[in-house]
Amino acid sequence: MTLIDVYHRLPYPLRVLAASARGYALRWWRYGPETEQLVQAALERETWSAEKLNAYQQERLAHMLHHAAREVPFYQNEWNQRRKKGDHSAWDLLENWPVLKKASVRDHPRAFLSDRFRQQRLFEEHTSGTTGTPLTIWQDRTALIEWYALFEARWRRWNGVHRNTRWAILGGQVVSPINASRPPYWVWNQAFHQLYLSSYHLNIRTVSDYLNAMDRYQVEYLYGYPSMMENLAGLAHEAGLTAPVLKVAISNAEPLFDHQVSQISRVFHCPVRNTYGLSELVCGASECSAGALHLWPEAGLVEVLADEADTPVTSGQTGRLIATGCINPAMPLIRYEAGDRGSLGKLPCACGRCLPVLAAVEGRMDDVITTPDGRRIGRLDPVFKADMPIREAQIIQETSNCITVKYVAAPGLQQKHLNDLQNRLMDRLGAMQIALTEVESIPRGPNGKFRAVISKIH
Repeated sequence: MTLIDVYHRLPYPLRVLAASARGYALRWWRYGPETEQLVQAALERETWSAEKLNAYQQERLAHMLHHAAREVPFYQNEWNQRRKKGDHSAWDLLENWPVLKKASVRDHPRAFLSDRFRQQRLFEEHTSGTTGTPLTIWQDRTALIEWYALFEARWRRWNGVHRNTRWAILGGQVVSPINASRPPYWVWNQAFHQLYLSSYHLNIRTVSDYLNAMDRYQVEYLYGYPSMMENLAGLAHEAGLTAPVLKVAISNAEPLFDHQVSQISRVFHCPVRNTYGLSELVCGASECSAGALHLWPEAGLVEVLADEADTPVTSGQTGRLIATGCINPAMPLIRYEAGDRGSLGKLPCACGRCLPVLAAVEGRMDDVITTPDGRRIGRLDPVFKADMPIREAQIIQETSNCITVKYVAAPGLQQKHLNDLQNRLMDRLGAMQIALTEVESIPRGPNGKFRAVISKIH
């Protein structure tokens, strides 16, 4: 019997105790007496000029490149082999480093551990593994405290909340037994003032229980996968229920679509802010009040390279996001290809901050539809507008000229809506075969994540 099995057999008060105990352990790793000072320093850097921020980032980058080349076995071997072949490229220039594939980190994680750190004193993180194969990442406590200070500054403080504000999360953890048929479908984590709502029990029958729990625990903001937050909002609207008024809903881990923003903000009467981040601690970003997704220069440097070659794209074009971490010396990842596509934006931003802008994140590289004429379509969310009575949908490219659209119908869906959906898709994809298939639910991937677009041809 695993610890999870034991947890699920506990009565609810003991589940709260277990969740809170785990929370207090995580709180020690993530926060320290220096946290508030780091938060204020991060907020102060937002007033710097773009030139000063760039110089600050380049200094951190230079330090990390030197450290990786000298003290990390994987990179030591890489540079030694290059030197033996007569390659005398300078390692202090980022462009001289090869792009690092995720498979290298997944297959040999310990090779990326710095000789300066002892593995036993590091925090071991396992990413959710969108493709089904998670990564093992080791993180230094000092790095984690700095990382979560950036969370506090730019995910919370920008939106008028802080880490002691009561909040709810809709994520992928199985916090209640899967076969539970009555509440609680959640667990309270006292350490983080967090109501962890189960995403696996949410339906039209249980949605009132969820809203009542948010009221009872005096939740002030919501955080989670946008597909789940939209599902909660949509079910509340469908059931004619009044949802609590929140200060903000913060989206993470999945692409955030316009129709999701519309639904969530309408039901909870609050702004919806997007975020982007990687468990590998190589980059982070948060949305400001002006709607721009600002990168965190302290966390790392992001490049955009062409899909088919390791060359920079033209300014503003979409390509592969390549990130070099500047925050975790225990396991530095240099020019790391996480598998996402996106583009960089321009400054200045209307919010007044000079933090660099991530103009778009189109999702994973294998979540792009490739049309017969060679076009790559990354964002198809506009076809599912607020006027479409569909709870959620998933687009799957089966072959080079055929896609399947799985959809979960909402009340009021008629054939005219499906015809409209088909036309919208044809307008964007051209002469492709489109099969619409109604399903009861869209399956989630590892850790409960939702993939809006799946390509089987990459």
